[in-house]
Amino acid sequence: MRIVEARTAAERQACYDLRFEVFVDEQGVTPESEIDAADDLATHLLMLEGEEPIGTLRILYEAPDARIGRVCLRQSARGKGLGAALMRAALTAIEAGPSIDKIRLSAQVPVLGFYEGLGFLAYGPVYDDEGIPHRSMERAAG
Repeated sequence: MRIVEARTAAERQACYDLRFEVFVDEQGVTPESEIDAADDLATHLLMLEGEEPIGTLRILYEAPDARIGRVCLRQSARGKGLGAALMRAALTAIEAGPSIDKIRLSAQVPVLGFYEGLGFLAYGPVYDDEGIPHRSMERAAG
């Protein structure tokens, strides 16, 4: 397993294809909302098993914070600790980037515990995003 920054058009497309597989096909998110203008500004990480894309996420820098989003793993890759490895790679990338105060994300309620295990704390009320309950989460940088 390796994690790379998706820099080529083919690598970016692999990220988008994974997101569609997980969020649109599995979870029913509308296709129109999955790819947005923020994708052009984001750093995309791509997890590969051999040459097969199995996970992705994106990082946006919104001074003074960074935001991790669109975190997903192919169904066959779940439950193996790979999501934590992908998130740790994101945290490392953020630490190597511009100076920030906090790292934020929007978590689906069923996986709050996963992010809590990575040092994130939930705040604010549960809210609906594309029919899926979410909560905002954050952790200090560093």
